[in-house]
Amino acid sequence: MTSRRSFPEESAVGVGGFVRENTPTAEVDRREAVMASLTGTVRELIDATIRTTVHDDEVHRIRDDLAALVARLRTAQLPGPAGIRYNGELRSWNWGNAVMGAANAIAPPLRVVHDSSGCHADVVLGAAYEGPPGLVHGGVSAMLLDHIMGEAASAMRRTAFTGTLTMRYRRGTPLGPLRLEAGIVREEGRKVFVAGSISDARGVTVEADGVFIQPVGAPTADGR
Repeated sequence: MTSRRSFPEESAVGVGGFVRENTPTAEVDRREAVMASLTGTVRELIDATIRTTVHDDEVHRIRDDLAALVARLRTAQLPGPAGIRYNGELRSWNWGNAVMGAANAIAPPLRVVHDSSGCHADVVLGAAYEGPPGLVHGGVSAMLLDHIMGEAASAMRRTAFTGTLTMRYRRGTPLGPLRLEAGIVREEGRKVFVAGSISDARGVTVEADGVFIQPVGAPTADGR
């Protein structure tokens, strides 16, 4: 008999936002891997849908097959936004996030690495992120930079929200492998000033400066 385990929802308090659950970290990791495997296939489906040239009858058959799969997934789902969830071991998961969500097929996804200079990420953007022919949509570039710069501002120890974000598009960003980098420039009370960039093999394509704000009541660098 095949073992069937569903992710416990009854321990969640609230919908969306920050939600605490009593799910052990090992179970979160297991479920995340399961969802990531599904999401990877759906991500391939998105790319295949954009680039397919199969005939109309086949498109209609595939549409009907997908509708049946959607109905199966709808039989058990969250009542609202995924939010950010965490447990007593401070393991958090944000599977609906548009940039890095393990259950979100429109996320590239971004895997951020923190280091002594800030953080960086390598990502490959395909047909789903195209704006001008062969180039990444400028709004996608802004979204990715907003995310990695926010990661740099948080420094894995605090919450920081975007206050302002100024973009400089130096040239078109080609689809394919890209490098994102971000680091803190300075801090003033609850304000964290961050610089970020996107590069391809030829160099920087987009630069950004941002001011990120720590919420009132959160600890600041100067202790206030």
